[in-house]
Amino acid sequence: MVGLKPTDVPPPLGVKMASAGAAACIADLVTFPLDTAKVRLQIQGEKKGLAGIRYRGVFGTITTMVRTEGPRSLYNGLVAGLQRQLCFASIRIGLYDNVKNFYTGGKDNPGVLVRILAGCTTGAMAVSFAQPTDVVKVRFQAQVNLDGVARRYNGTMQAYRHIFQNEGLRGLWKGTLPNITRNALVNCTELVTYDLIKEAILKRNLLSDNLPCHFVSAFGAGFVTTVIASPVDVVKTRYMNSPPGQYKSAINCAWTMMTKEGPTAFYKGFVPSFLRLGSWNVVMFVTFEQIKRAMMVAKGRTEAPN
Repeated sequence: MVGLKPTDVPPPLGVKMASAGAAACIADLVTFPLDTAKVRLQIQGEKKGLAGIRYRGVFGTITTMVRTEGPRSLYNGLVAGLQRQLCFASIRIGLYDNVKNFYTGGKDNPGVLVRILAGCTTGAMAVSFAQPTDVVKVRFQAQVNLDGVARRYNGTMQAYRHIFQNEGLRGLWKGTLPNITRNALVNCTELVTYDLIKEAILKRNLLSDNLPCHFVSAFGAGFVTTVIASPVDVVKTRYMNSPPGQYKSAINCAWTMMTKEGPTAFYKGFVPSFLRLGSWNVVMFVTFEQIKRAMMVAKGRTEAPN
């Protein structure tokens, strides 16, 4: 795995995919309120606020949601979010090494371009497979839970059925193109930037290869990734959350944002996006390594002769 010390015995593909999915779920549990706040900030301005509610900043958004909708609102869409990570992270992170080796023919020390290509490939593959879970997650996070306000969905499975019955398969894969673009950017930027920052820190002996180094590298990667991917992320969120007919396409959604709200609309929710990506990276990378090591130890014990 990029940025992580290789083990003597490389873990099999199944171990890497299972470890990545489990680690991503744990990271989602920790950072989900930040993701929900990001979605609320991103869709603000798309239409008039309900009940006069207006969100200001990441912590102001979280405070407002807890005060008006209760603390559970911060975890709207968590079930779909965990379903998404089980499918999504296991592919984009778990397959990364194998795809990278495929492009290099198994050679060591691949170049930056090969790493970028591998990251874009696994990111696009993951979105193509897990897109319905992302659509449902975003719609739940955007849903306001207030008395007198009609709820679009009452449960995760009901949301899948409702979208399929009313919008067809295209509804479940709505926003696939901007999501593929966004996650290809996120995946290659996140993994490659993490690698480069960590290598620079270790090369200059600023930190040793331990948790502080991983923390700094992950937050640096999170910041760079947020700057690059935020415009596409906002368009993706708006488009996936929109009712049928509001936007003709993702490009039309972006143009509408530009003409009605200006270029700053593409960076709405930047702070929670950065906080979420930075903290998510730290939790995910550290947890991924520990789970992978534990699974390899357990595998070795089961295969050891009596």
